[in-house]
Amino acid sequence: MVASSHHPTRAQRPLDGITVVSLEHAIAAPFCTRQLADLGARVIKVERPDVGDFARGYDERVDGLASHFVWTNRSKESLTLNVKAEEAGDIMQGLLKDADVLVQNLAPGAAARLGLSFEALHEYFPRLIVCDISGYGDDGPYRDKKAYDLMIQSEAGFLSTTGLPGEDGMAKAGCSIADISAGMYAYSSVLSALLLRERTGVGSHIDISMLESLVEWMSYPMYYAYGGAEPPARAGASHATIYPYGPFPAGDGQSVMLGLQNEREWQAFCEIVLKEPALANDARFSSNSKRSTNRDELRALICTAFSDLSAEQVIARLEQAKIANAHVNDMQGVWKHPQLKARQRWVEIPTSAGQLPALLPPGRSNAFTPQMAAVPALGEHSAQLLGELGFSEEAITDLKSRGVI
Repeated sequence: MVASSHHPTRAQRPLDGITVVSLEHAIAAPFCTRQLADLGARVIKVERPDVGDFARGYDERVDGLASHFVWTNRSKESLTLNVKAEEAGDIMQGLLKDADVLVQNLAPGAAARLGLSFEALHEYFPRLIVCDISGYGDDGPYRDKKAYDLMIQSEAGFLSTTGLPGEDGMAKAGCSIADISAGMYAYSSVLSALLLRERTGVGSHIDISMLESLVEWMSYPMYYAYGGAEPPARAGASHATIYPYGPFPAGDGQSVMLGLQNEREWQAFCEIVLKEPALANDARFSSNSKRSTNRDELRALICTAFSDLSAEQVIARLEQAKIANAHVNDMQGVWKHPQLKARQRWVEIPTSAGQLPALLPPGRSNAFTPQMAAVPALGEHSAQLLGELGFSEEAITDLKSRGVI
């Protein structure tokens, strides 16, 4: 499965020389900073002594490590620090003195109580970029509400568009879509703040809200329902307004995903895929809106036509007709995906559990190779980092014995 190990010729990366300090847990902030690390940034992850980022304990699915953690934490250095301890302030100041970016997604108001708000830091570190990630943003009536991914999917209206029709039909996204959207906007906002600092010499404050990130992604269904209009209906894995567009069963028990966009494709679908050319002119199906209205009748005809064919035979006909199609892959299918293998998108990264496969970040560049370094063990770099800040071995041992690190 792993196509290549990682021995690139060392070209300069976009964020080489940039240092990011992160008070992060779960997904949104770690996903942001991991992507900064992919581009060459040095990311110092500050974690609680003994427990660390609680995502380390979500599961043990990856040779004993947690699936979320392996995904979002490669290429980082782990420093354990009790941020409430007396000495923590000096240690954080020492780290931030040479840092370019501080990212945090602690509970609302926690960073400010620790003296780590943009206002408190800007006076001493005018070039520092501070990115705060929270559920609802740093003001407004929802500011202090707890915000887990599913809560934001619900508040942002995402759940109203996914799943099956009816009260009990709602379904959440199968991955942390609200966290991921916030992490992506944090990542791009930090990059834009670094560009701005090149021009102004001054760091800026970024306030990322999970709600606003996911609502941005919900803009099409929102505009579709503009002015009190009917919102898109829940349609399972089918398209709410275009038909046929969705999964259909083949005769071998597999499903095939397919989608038609126009009348030319409908004609080809009837002739080449269904082998029913006369159907193309059937009044019930003569336009997309009619096909969508009469989808139950059309579905029955399609299922009958596919019942003697394997999924691969259906896909072969769809390819011949130049109609969009896809395999309905499970996770094992994605691990073995021939396209990812052909493009050598898998490399191996070191972890405390041994070498593990990791997907190269999207956006292949001819200018540099992404940083694909180890997933850190908890506190793995504490002594080294404190040594860089001038702490003696004795002092580091003392801090450890008192639970500060």
